[in-house]
Parts: sequence; C-alpha cells; structure tokens
Amino acid sequence: MGKFVISTRNNGDFQFNLKAGNGEIILTSQGYSSKASCNSGIESVRKNAHDDNRYERKTSTNDKHYFVLKAGNGEIIGNSQMYESASGRDNGIESVKKNAPDATVEEQLS
Repeated sequence: MGKFVISTRNNGDFQFNLKAGNGEIILTSQGYSSKASCNSGIESVRKNAHDDNRYERKTSTNDKHYFVLKAGNGEIIGNSQMYESASGRDNGIESVKKNAPDATVEEQLS
C-alpha cells in the first residue's frame, strides 16, 4: 500500500511525496506555504490519479523520461523522478494510479 509523506523544505514550505509500497518515491509535489494547502494537493492527486489525460509524458534534455500530473485546471500537482526508459515512466504512472487513491498520509515534519 502506498503512502503520502508530508515534510518541510529548508525554506519552511510543506511538500509531499507519494511512495509506493516498496518505499520508492513515485511523485513529488510543489512547495506549499501551509499544511492545509499541502493536504489539498494530496486530495487533488487522489482525485486526478485515475485519469490518464491528467498525465503529461515528457523527456528531459538528457533523454531521461518523466511525467507530471496535472489537475483539471491545468496546474501541476506533482512530478515524477527521472526514468531511463519510456516504459519505466509509464510503469511509474500506473503505480501512481494504483497507490494514490487509498494511500495513507504520514507526517515527517522537522
């Protein structure tokens, strides 16, 4: 089972990572100024994770593959890690779809 882990950045902003059951990070959020906004971001991931049209598949300048998950308004909710192959990236998308809806929320605040 996946989990969302809320943490604080060095600048005090909140962020979350969605981790798969094996502990691997599959999605990282932007920074949020409040914990409430961060929790809203988590709910947006839950709401949009199932919709394949919300994923934008990309390739970086060094030919690594990654994806972004967008909300219905086009705002980016989270970014993936870099993958060596397009198939690895697509497996990451499937992992978000599988893990996000029922993922628990854990806080690791400093």
